[in-house]
Amino acid sequence: MASSATKPKAYLCRRFTDNVEEALRARYELRVNQDDGILPPEDIAQLAQGSQVLFVSATEQINASVLRRLAPTLRYVATLSVGYDHIDMAAAQELGVGVLHTPDVLSDACAEIAMMLMLNACRRGYEADRMVRGGGWTGWSPTQLLGKGLKGKRAVVLGMGRIGREIAARARAFGMEIHYHNRRRLPPEQEAGATYHATLDDALRLADVLIIAAPGSPQLKGVIDAARIALMPQRAVLVNISRGELVEDEALISALSTGRLFAAGLDVFANEPAIDPRYRDLDNVFLSPHIGSATKETRDAMGWLLIDGLDALLQGRRPDNLLIPANNHSTETIQ
Repeated sequence: MASSATKPKAYLCRRFTDNVEEALRARYELRVNQDDGILPPEDIAQLAQGSQVLFVSATEQINASVLRRLAPTLRYVATLSVGYDHIDMAAAQELGVGVLHTPDVLSDACAEIAMMLMLNACRRGYEADRMVRGGGWTGWSPTQLLGKGLKGKRAVVLGMGRIGREIAARARAFGMEIHYHNRRRLPPEQEAGATYHATLDDALRLADVLIIAAPGSPQLKGVIDAARIALMPQRAVLVNISRGELVEDEALISALSTGRLFAAGLDVFANEPAIDPRYRDLDNVFLSPHIGSATKETRDAMGWLLIDGLDALLQGRRPDNLLIPANNHSTETIQ
């Protein structure tokens, strides 16, 4: 363990699990955002001054201004997320700031949330829970809260990466027929019998259930709009665990309000946590607060992936979760 005099300085923008924070304190002279609220970029740039490592999550916007104000001292941004669209990667590369992320370890947890959303959307989970809690349940009825069964339905996965493939495996176990759209077709062993569609529009025409698991990127903003929803079968279901910005709120709310879509399950939203308030008035949408990776096991694993990656860099090795190497010094080491 390094002495306090030799520990690299680090700033933690959001609180991590106790186990991970303990390990960070053993390795770094760590300053922490004690309030654990979302810090605006200007606050991050001020509070993290002098830090060699900046620990962030998907809620922090690490733009070019932040990176320039923290350079050249800042060596690495380590994000507790798979996606990195909240980091200005071009500016990081220009300034020689390395970026690490946390792929692989959250695939199972995110796939589980996708199934939770799909099941609750298809089986009217919000309405059922409200009926029982509100005292409105008068007993069993043959036509009460009729939903959609999954067996034989066509699940279209938008984004068949690690998470998408775990979703497909679980949906297949429910008897669903798996289709997907990616920029590129997967090798047969990863497809596992799923049907590839070269265009999103072709895939959407078959989507009894659309599951959005594509990584967030500016190019995909608004990719699911009114025209694309209109391609889906009548009374289809939409599930989003990716980024809220991939779906146009106006188009989705209209489709849910008119019954064009049967239901939706959403774990992510544009402008979260300030979501479009109209979602709260819809019975046919199941909402959850961006908890895709929210298990103790997964958050510990994500934190340790960043720690292990930074440890490897300190030892002169390149970890698999390094997106951009630091090149503002002569070596990869932090000190």
